[in-house]
Amino acid sequence: MQKVFLSILLCFFQISFAQRQDKVDFTHADVSVTIDPHSQEITGSVHYTFKTHEKVSSFFMDAKAMEFSTVLLNDKKVKYTIEGNKITLIKNLRKNSTNKLLLNYKVKPFQAVYFVGWDQKDHNPQIWTQGQGKYTSHWLPSFDDMTEKVEFDLQLTFDKKYEVIANGVLKTTSISGDLKTWNYDMAAPMSSYLLAFAIGNYTQKEELSNSGIPLEMYYYPSDSSNVEPTYRYSKQIFDFLEGEIGIPYPWQNYKQIPVRDFLYAGMENTGTTIFSDAYVIDSIGFVDRNYVNINAHELAHQWFGNLVTEQDASHHWLQEGFATYYAYLSEKEVFGDDHFYWKLYETAQQLKELSIAGKGEALTDSKASSLTFYEKGAWVLFMLREQVGEKDYKKGIEEYLRKYEFQNVTIPQFMASMEAASGLDLTEFERIWLENTEFPFELAMESLRKHSPSIATFFELQRELMTTKGANEAIINRFWNGSDSDFLKIAILQHYHTSLSESFLRKVIKEGSGRVRQALAINTPKVTKGLKSDFESLLDDTSYVSKENALYKLWIYFPEDRGVYLDKIESCIGLPNKNVRLLWLTLAMITKDYQPENKSDFYTELSGYTASNYSIEVRQGAFQYLSDTVGLSDQNLLDLVNACLHHSWQFKKFSRDLLDQLLESENYKKRFNVLKEKLNTEELRYINSKTS
Repeated sequence: MQKVFLSILLCFFQISFAQRQDKVDFTHADVSVTIDPHSQEITGSVHYTFKTHEKVSSFFMDAKAMEFSTVLLNDKKVKYTIEGNKITLIKNLRKNSTNKLLLNYKVKPFQAVYFVGWDQKDHNPQIWTQGQGKYTSHWLPSFDDMTEKVEFDLQLTFDKKYEVIANGVLKTTSISGDLKTWNYDMAAPMSSYLLAFAIGNYTQKEELSNSGIPLEMYYYPSDSSNVEPTYRYSKQIFDFLEGEIGIPYPWQNYKQIPVRDFLYAGMENTGTTIFSDAYVIDSIGFVDRNYVNINAHELAHQWFGNLVTEQDASHHWLQEGFATYYAYLSEKEVFGDDHFYWKLYETAQQLKELSIAGKGEALTDSKASSLTFYEKGAWVLFMLREQVGEKDYKKGIEEYLRKYEFQNVTIPQFMASMEAASGLDLTEFERIWLENTEFPFELAMESLRKHSPSIATFFELQRELMTTKGANEAIINRFWNGSDSDFLKIAILQHYHTSLSESFLRKVIKEGSGRVRQALAINTPKVTKGLKSDFESLLDDTSYVSKENALYKLWIYFPEDRGVYLDKIESCIGLPNKNVRLLWLTLAMITKDYQPENKSDFYTELSGYTASNYSIEVRQGAFQYLSDTVGLSDQNLLDLVNACLHHSWQFKKFSRDLLDQLLESENYKKRFNVLKEKLNTEELRYINSKTS
């Protein structure tokens, strides 16, 4: 699973595992569910086929808060108990028997199924799932255990006005009145946490990979102009990974579906990636924040995570480290070597800082952070490839995937495959890179110097700046002019912007690429009068991040021209989080004498973006700007309490922290007390817990 935007590298959700039952093996499931978006209830039926390896007297399934109307084992009623989150079937079954289980049930999922936009007039209400290791049992009696792999066929019934997308091949559809039923077929087994569906207003674009796999790319009808930049390089990435990994794509088709307010950046459900619609962007936005890495990361999981699945959390590197590394290789294929090596340089710096802070972690630690599992994991594969050689590395990967396909794997099994392929003893490699809590920074930098001329140049620049008495800018200028690497120039701007004169920065603006100009817009702390006219040109750049930073800094340092700058950017919206528009509205609202007749409209628009029918990124930005400037209206306060109960933990944390901050004011306390009568039961319970 890819890292979520904003705090994308720093959060990792720990997976715990339920008790395992090794005497039974569930092999096939026919699932039928009907979803009611208004009651948020699921009515379902599942027929399981399973085999017994030994004699058993009982077996169980995970089932969170479900009501069962039918429980039949081999077409007969069977005794069962429901305790906690399990249903236990009590029946003596002989060894090596094949059995059938029917469960009819009803459930109102507490999590794992998310109903977005059904409680208000929303232009695109959605329903989507997120299993995350063990949560599918909130909507389907299944297994909170990755080692139980089942071939799932899924039948879903819903309002015919919407599209319903799920794992597998869509075999048939049928309509009865206002309801439509979609029948999806899977041909191979998978862990139940990878079962998924998404419902909403969607259109799709389809391509075929070079190997003939259908690639289905979904989008909202209103986003038709964003399809190309959003899914740019998708087929190239797919074809590259099939060739690079050396094992054919293991599933029948591949779908990608954007959804609103997703919990993460993306999730690699089998053959069916669900990702945040914050990455549905236009061509300008592609420069600032694109879907390429997430696209490649989730696709790589179809082999590393879905075809072969970790045994438990202590082997999590085998999923996230691999997906991260192969995503970086895909970006190398698309964007070039410099992009790849500088990304590794950036993550090595982060891992070094973790080690210096005494928080370094081994890759075998089941409680390690995402920075360790993702980025240190990617570094291990980069260095392993160097250690064993290109040919033997690829041979080892292929043999590992073939040997353990549709099974669960451990780190020792993977390392044994690499030793067998290379004929090398990798014990010392494991000690240094997997078991050691410290990141081997010097070894990493030695490798980067060897592979990347621009990184080697950067190290030489740093050495000269530390050892030479001459003026820093003269040294920097020499290295700058001697390289055509944007990444080197961005690193110089990030690390040494305070050493650069106005004339140097003007040269950067006039001659630099859009990427370099963006770095200057972000890293220039103060815009001087001598830099003013050149900096103003950044307002015309094809980068929403450059426009946002340039507008804010010019507005700050040149108050006499605020109206000019606001007029120039008035029609710009920006990224899906409306980064430019939210800033513009805030500045327009507080700029004296700027469009005084429209001040109320500016406030109304900005204030309206806290409502629940907007994405969490837009809402968070609006809350922040309002609280930092004119304060929150009564409706904003109601929206904030609502946000404190949101399913996204990042947005929920932001909202709760802001609420706590506001409640330090007696005025806000009084206002919340007056507004309590407008809250629903859950919201009222929460605000009472904060104000009583």
